[in-house]
Amino acid sequence: MMEEDMENGRSYQERPRTFSTVRSKSSIPLVFRLLMRINPRTLIILSLLVFTGVLYVGASTSPIVVFVFCICTLSLFFSLYLTKWVLAKDEGPPEMSEISDAIRDGAEGFFRTQYGTISKMACILAFVILGIYLFRTATPQQEASGLGRATSAYITVASFLLGALCSGIAGFVGMWVSVRANVRVSSAARRSAREALQIAVRAGGFSAIVVVCMAVFGVALLYSTFYVWLGVDSPGSMKVADLPLLLVGYGFGASFVALFAQLGGGIYTKAADVGADLVGKVEQGIPEDDPRNPAVIADLVGDNVGDCAARGADLFESIAAEIISAMILGGTMAQRCKIEDPSGFILFPLVVHSFDLVVSSVGILSIRGTRDSSLISPIEDPMAIMQKGYSVTIVLAVLTFGVSTRWLLYTEQAPSAWLNFALCGLVGIITAYTFVWISKYYTDYKHEPVRLLALSSSTGHGTNIIAGVSLGMESTALPVLVISVAIISAYWLGQTSGLVDESGNPTGGLFGTAVATMGMLSTAGYVLTMDMFGPIADNAGGIVEMSQQPESVREITDVLDAVGNTTKATTKGFAIGSAALASFLLFSAYMDEVASFAQLPFKEVDIAVPEIFVGGLLGSMLIFLFSAWACSAVGKTAQEVVNEVRRQFIERPGIMDYKEKPDYGRCVAIVASASLREMIRPGALAIISPMAVGVIFRILGHSTGQPLLGAKVVASMLMFATVAGILMALFLNTAGGAWDNAKKYIETGALGGKGSESHKAAVTGDTVGDPFKDTAGPSLHVLIKMLATITLVMAPIFL
Repeated sequence: MMEEDMENGRSYQERPRTFSTVRSKSSIPLVFRLLMRINPRTLIILSLLVFTGVLYVGASTSPIVVFVFCICTLSLFFSLYLTKWVLAKDEGPPEMSEISDAIRDGAEGFFRTQYGTISKMACILAFVILGIYLFRTATPQQEASGLGRATSAYITVASFLLGALCSGIAGFVGMWVSVRANVRVSSAARRSAREALQIAVRAGGFSAIVVVCMAVFGVALLYSTFYVWLGVDSPGSMKVADLPLLLVGYGFGASFVALFAQLGGGIYTKAADVGADLVGKVEQGIPEDDPRNPAVIADLVGDNVGDCAARGADLFESIAAEIISAMILGGTMAQRCKIEDPSGFILFPLVVHSFDLVVSSVGILSIRGTRDSSLISPIEDPMAIMQKGYSVTIVLAVLTFGVSTRWLLYTEQAPSAWLNFALCGLVGIITAYTFVWISKYYTDYKHEPVRLLALSSSTGHGTNIIAGVSLGMESTALPVLVISVAIISAYWLGQTSGLVDESGNPTGGLFGTAVATMGMLSTAGYVLTMDMFGPIADNAGGIVEMSQQPESVREITDVLDAVGNTTKATTKGFAIGSAALASFLLFSAYMDEVASFAQLPFKEVDIAVPEIFVGGLLGSMLIFLFSAWACSAVGKTAQEVVNEVRRQFIERPGIMDYKEKPDYGRCVAIVASASLREMIRPGALAIISPMAVGVIFRILGHSTGQPLLGAKVVASMLMFATVAGILMALFLNTAGGAWDNAKKYIETGALGGKGSESHKAAVTGDTVGDPFKDTAGPSLHVLIKMLATITLVMAPIFL
């Protein structure tokens, strides 16, 4: 074939490019394949029947639940509108479509394999949970309500599996839209920067709305189903305030899948990225996403499985964990204050996130295209446009949050309490906005920190690394101060709300912190939209480069890509802040559950006790060891990619002259198999460590007459792991994002531009930061929340 082309005077560069498929069979999940085979009319009738059944269950529970179901249903219709709008856009010339197809095949193939592995591990863990709950002792509340050990065990396992399934679907939705939107953004960039931005935002918005909707709908459906099935609040049955504790398994299942999705996807995307950059940019001097680079398809596939699928599961888990922990604390507080109808305090988180769907939808629609689509305006700042949309979302979130608190948190016992809690929500919203601003300041090359980092590249690779590490360390200060002020302010507002227990002691402090967490996540839909925008823009730039579009088109996608790096960094900062607050809530719920099981007071953890101090050390060590193994996994896999890319350049010298075609599939196969293999060790460490520590110190405690020692050591481990994990995640995410954008800044022409010595040093910094910001950092804030949920679920084995 090649000889014929050369005889006809046509080179590989001029020949239409085709990319071999890396998928062996259909990657669409079985559930979706079965639904596609059903007659449309039959499917509509079945959907109406299911919806009617759901509304009936909701109506049997509370009108509030019906409201939540209706908002979620309307949001799903809105997401379908966004899908139709995005898919109606053209895919550009054939060479763009061919590249996009190769990316889609690789992403869907890896997704199927990865989630097949995760599902097997989830089933094994489900049997472990079942065994623990079948042989544990029941709490007095469960005995009084007639909820036996077997029923409790099956409920927890069912919740765990449902949470894992929904988290997996959230990841699939994130990946599904990104691999179809990337080529449409590339095509739109040939006409208008604003149109390309709008497509990327709406594609990300589809994923965000579905993820938030599933989290809210899943918890609401589980809650209402258990309410009806167990006959809650009827004579001799469970009290409604105790019901949220049965939902903990749902949060654990979501955390479990999110952790392995983040680990596997992060290892995949960064190993391919590092391998492609080190050999392509540094050694061969070719541009990023050049079609001559054998690892370029693997790199573009990684953007989808690491940044889209994993982040979808991550944000799903964040919202689910926050909702459940707030429901638990709301029910506990209402019970202590003897509030007649505690349903408002329990269901408040569901209503807040229902309004989140509404305000985020408005924010997404506020970003519009230009009237004259023929105008290309790269001068227009995409970050400023997205910030305007975020500002619209925040203003609406403040209004709807105030309405929600007055509607659900008003009580005759403390008529002004709702206002205090509304202020708690305002604290959370301000915290979220501040986190976004801080992350933007430290990672956007329009600001001084990244420009100073880029300047350090002019004196060599070493000074670039030193500057990046110091920037990451410095960036932990402001977020920690903000979190500290938010926790104390919200706690104080809750304590002074006027709600007191039977003894007259204020009881609203912890719930105030929970409300602040809800406020922080009340714009989660729009924040996730900004996050999904990043990898879609990155993929679009790769498709433009590989299909060799004009430089003006690449300039537009480069601007969008740089903004995408900033939005990804801000989302990670947002996620870390919410993880800190959610972990604090889950920690409080864990202490309450231990006290309930043991029938002993458990209100504080004394780190002056040697065993408890050791538990804290082990928690801090866990963070560093987990991060080390995650980064090491990227390094090992990247070495394999580097060796493979070098081999192809040596054995196929015609690649550089476009006379031979790289074997893209080989690099895809290497990173796919290695990432699945390498994700097991850090993931297993995260799951086994708290259980092993709790059981060992439980045995030690019983032998020394300290019945709560195991639970206290695990509590200390969780506290220290949360603190160390927040700091480490902030450092890794910010340093990695800053290194990446310092490189982007030089590529705009500063300090010598592409190919200069400064650029080579910046590429080295970027490759060092890759596993920081996209593997270890994002995995850490998932780990923090998973530790909190696993200790809550496994509390009985520590006693």
